Amino acid sequence: MSSTELPGIAAATPATGASAVRIAEGEELRTVTLPGLTLALRSRPPARSGLPPAFYVHGLGGSSQNWSALMPLLDDVVESEALDLPGFGDSPPPDDGNYSVTGHARAVIRVLDASGRGPVHLFGNSLGGAVTTRVAALRPDLVRTLTLISPALPDLRVQRTAAPTALLAVPGVAGLFQRLTRDWTPEMRTRGMLGLCYGDPSRVSEEGVRNAVDEMRRRLELPYFWDAMTRSARGIVDAYTLGGQHGLWRQAQRVLAPTLLVYGVRDQLVSYRMARKAAAAFRGSRLLSLPDAGHVAMMEYPELVATAFRELLDDNTSRDDNDTSGS
Repeated sequence: MSSTELPGIAAATPATGASAVRIAEGEELRTVTLPGLTLALRSRPPARSGLPPAFYVHGLGGSSQNWSALMPLLDDVVESEALDLPGFGDSPPPDDGNYSVTGHARAVIRVLDASGRGPVHLFGNSLGGAVTTRVAALRPDLVRTLTLISPALPDLRVQRTAAPTALLAVPGVAGLFQRLTRDWTPEMRTRGMLGLCYGDPSRVSEEGVRNAVDEMRRRLELPYFWDAMTRSARGIVDAYTLGGQHGLWRQAQRVLAPTLLVYGVRDQLVSYRMARKAAAAFRGSRLLSLPDAGHVAMMEYPELVATAFRELLDDNTSRDDNDTSGS
């Protein structure tokens, strides 16, 4: 869950007709229209042609901008493209109103199938981590590697600081919250979100805070903002209650792709104690623990996340080379 954005960003014309979204230098925005679904995609040109594709999925309340710090650090090893999930960023709501984890996973699968870019190096944060886990389990042909940053996987012992997010899923709570907070300014909302998502909110520059406030103001202007937040939060809660083969932990065990898990010790939304359970569930996974990070490590410590992904990539490239030479 994150709505923080980054400094050094220029305005661009949005597909939704709302006020302008922001793009960092070197980024491009495009829109993909599928039956019942319109999706905005943010990309960066790779350092050279022929690099494997990477695909990034943000968390609840976030957007493709949440990956703008990480993507340029990987320009020389992957061709990056980040998705705005339906109803978030610059993507309008889906026609069917389906904001479940499965609905979001279906959107990822559909855009990857339509583009023919798979298999991709798949990244997910928070809600995006649950979504990409489901994608990797259901469609292993689309996933080369899986990188999960504070994935929202079922935890029945919800942290106190994460309770307000879970309460959004309760019918009527979102409307009550809107009424109770109608006097909150976009800056107040942004400061609160930064305090919740970052291990150390002081790491965000004043310029970064100003850009985040502008983005918060833009989102609050969207008529479907609260509906997308509420229904997606409900989708996470519903996914937590699913058992059997549809349960996220069961699906984690089915993931075949080499997996990198990134957890922040100061995360107030996904408990760090879940790191050990995740490392056991994803076969052959590797774990990066960041003592000072919160919920959005790719924004707080992008260099460390990039280094860990490069190691994952190097190890699996070497393994593939060895398998080829031994065959």
